[in-house]
Amino acid sequence: MAIRTLIVDDSPTMRALIAGMLSRDPDIEVVGAANGPHQAREMIKALDPDVITLDVEMPDMNGLDFLERVMRLRPMPVVMLSTLTQAGADTTIRALELGAVECCAKPAAGCVDRNLVASVKAAAGSRRVRLNDAPAAAPVPSVHFEPRAKSLIAIGASTGGVEALIQVLSGFPANCPPTVIVQHMPATFTTSFAARLDRLSQPTVAEARHGQPLLPGHVYLAPGGTHHLEIGGSEGQYRARLIPDDPTSGHRPSVDRLFQSVAKVAGPHAVGAILTGMGRDGAQGLLAMRGQGGFTIGQDKESCVVYGMPGVAQEIGAVARQLTLTRIGPALIDRCRA
Repeated sequence: MAIRTLIVDDSPTMRALIAGMLSRDPDIEVVGAANGPHQAREMIKALDPDVITLDVEMPDMNGLDFLERVMRLRPMPVVMLSTLTQAGADTTIRALELGAVECCAKPAAGCVDRNLVASVKAAAGSRRVRLNDAPAAAPVPSVHFEPRAKSLIAIGASTGGVEALIQVLSGFPANCPPTVIVQHMPATFTTSFAARLDRLSQPTVAEARHGQPLLPGHVYLAPGGTHHLEIGGSEGQYRARLIPDDPTSGHRPSVDRLFQSVAKVAGPHAVGAILTGMGRDGAQGLLAMRGQGGFTIGQDKESCVVYGMPGVAQEIGAVARQLTLTRIGPALIDRCRA
């Protein structure tokens, strides 16, 4: 059965462009296109769509206010579309916190945006998880936490990862082991996401830079776009490496590339976690980490927005322990205690 999709955008040109791209896929049916939140509200009632694509910036009511009302009154899968600007990125990150499933850059004329098509399909199969019904934050470890020498944490996430990573890092102490993260999202958005995580977390969070040493008390987010984040150096003297290369496992940056480098360099000193996400990126890399003696964690199905990446990792034996989201942060830290 086709995924019934409603487009919400104030631009007639953009509505037509998005509709044309989505309609080319036989699994998606565009059932309507609204020019703003007020029309969208009536069309949601009349058409009962499976997925909404929602413009972040609209004149009569911004996308955030409308998203908040949708999630409160009639929760449904929403894919946010944003311009590649700093303001658009900041707003989109907030939208993902409010419950949007995925974010995409607005498509350009003359090309088929496969990421948009894939995001609509992922949204249709997503499970909406109300984190507000769970504890507000994971328990913060003791201020007396001492990281084990040479320890390193690596985390991979995709669809639903914004909410999940905020939850996981809320349990990290200020002097956590060096932590590296790949989250699938457009290039412009990773800068805003790193800044958001930095404001909400005790450790310092920033985008990774090529060649920088990885230090305790710091979390390094892979920049989106043209490079893979890998780990170089030696045990206990890790460095970030940004490698320009083709996509791996369909992604750039790729969780597999990060995890495989961590397995090679950190071996038994590494702890890895694979969180909610569409596809299978990270499963083979997590298996490599486990094969080199690292401890591996997978998010359980019940707390995932999309049980894709963690599900594949579980199936192939890459996961040593499967945990619900609220327990992953403390578990990662506990495995790195001196």
